[in-house]
Amino acid sequence: MTTTIELVPGLITTRDEIAAAYGCGTFQGIEPAAEAKKVFVYSDPSAGEEYGYTFDGRAEDDEYGPLYLYTGYGAKGNQELKSRNKSLRYHVEDGRELHLFVAHGRVPGSGKMQQRYIGEMRVDPIKPVEVRRGLGSDKKMRDALVFRLRPVAWSTPAWTADDELPPATADGLEEIDVKPTIPAQPGVKDKNAEQHTTAETIANIPGGPRTVVRREGLLVEAFKKHLLAAGHEVKTFQITLAGEVGALTPDLYDVTDHVLYEAKGQTTRNNVRMAIGQLADYRRHVPKPDGLRIAVLLPSEPSPDLKALLDAEGVRLVYQTDTGFAGFPLTD
Repeated sequence: MTTTIELVPGLITTRDEIAAAYGCGTFQGIEPAAEAKKVFVYSDPSAGEEYGYTFDGRAEDDEYGPLYLYTGYGAKGNQELKSRNKSLRYHVEDGRELHLFVAHGRVPGSGKMQQRYIGEMRVDPIKPVEVRRGLGSDKKMRDALVFRLRPVAWSTPAWTADDELPPATADGLEEIDVKPTIPAQPGVKDKNAEQHTTAETIANIPGGPRTVVRREGLLVEAFKKHLLAAGHEVKTFQITLAGEVGALTPDLYDVTDHVLYEAKGQTTRNNVRMAIGQLADYRRHVPKPDGLRIAVLLPSEPSPDLKALLDAEGVRLVYQTDTGFAGFPLTD
């Protein structure tokens, strides 16, 4: 490290300048800098355009605030949570800052790419990564790891309208494997000593640190294991719609019984009503919709009136108990 660079959102720089200042590499999209305790991420949405897709870009805000999606390391074949992808996923546990750059045209008179510094980020503590289906550099379909990045509470990101995800150009439906987003090892902790297998964690998101819950993710993981133990095949879908940004991804699809599940982390009326609407939306795009059964997955038994509501809408009910899951297997 021979120079210093102050990382201020909006800074225009190059990979070489960052490498000289912090001791990281210059060629990959994810560049850990071990000595500097940082991970640098370089996003170039145009890189996927020759294959007709890109997952990188500024996504729509959700209830927890701004979000940027970033496709992981690996040009072809299924991407796995190891190597550089692992260093990105576990940057908090490793005590490393995460800094996001976006390609910003060529250096005048040179072939080198400029980089615009967006700001310090953090992998989403609620849902760190999603699996998406897309073409690799060999033009074969593969699983891509799409990381969900959020700005830290003390930073104002320097993104622009050009960084927003583009809408899909055509409808699409892909089956994808359901992979866990919450690691199984109970010993992995973040800076706040919250275990990743617990239902709560502290998220440093805009507006300051706040407690968020993983109830839904833990419920889905538990039910998935239940289905697999019963000998069922489990997947989900990636549904893209022309003119819309991002993708619809149902929680679980039981291939064996042709059932689509939507999980909710709390057994409340608002959650049940939301699940009914989501299932009505998803089922229109799933193969063989006439024979498809839809079901809500809840962490506890709902009230009699909510049961009646689900029954009136033709939605099955499965809920978690102390010994397993009531309502499964589904009756005809």
